[in-house]
Amino acid sequence: MYDYDTCSESVLVKRARKKDVKAFSKLYENVYKDLYYFALYMMKNPQDAEDVVSETVLSVYENIYSLQKDEAFRGWIFKILSNVCKKKLKVRSRQETFKLQENRDESQSVSHSDYEETIDVAEEERQIIALSVFGGYNSKEIGKILAEQGKPMNANTVRSKRSRALEKLGKILC
Repeated sequence: MYDYDTCSESVLVKRARKKDVKAFSKLYENVYKDLYYFALYMMKNPQDAEDVVSETVLSVYENIYSLQKDEAFRGWIFKILSNVCKKKLKVRSRQETFKLQENRDESQSVSHSDYEETIDVAEEERQIIALSVFGGYNSKEIGKILAEQGKPMNANTVRSKRSRALEKLGKILC
């Protein structure tokens, strides 16, 4: 019998690549809470958070062979979760925009691109905060993740956006 509790993350990843379900379960057990909190922060709804975490874990299990460095598992799973959240939020945004446009009359309607841009900024700020707080990423790493999602950002910009977003959160909470 193999002792999964004493294994390092990289050993668990190696075993999970060989379709060792217990090793993958232990990896998931080690990161589940952080994944859920990240998803909850991004999605703002417990059921949606559970859905995106489930979708992410399934995708990771099916594609763990493509992970290039065993030590990068945590960052890799958060990057996948971030992409799944972003995709779901984009769908939600389109649905909300469509409903808003249906309910407004032509003279008072908000342009679709203005509304999407406003939502995108809020999503970007949430993503930066979530990656920083729950994922433990630094500004440079967050910039790389955002660049892979088509929104290149240097570390200084990430820091200033994170600072402004935290300031907004502080005002809301006080």
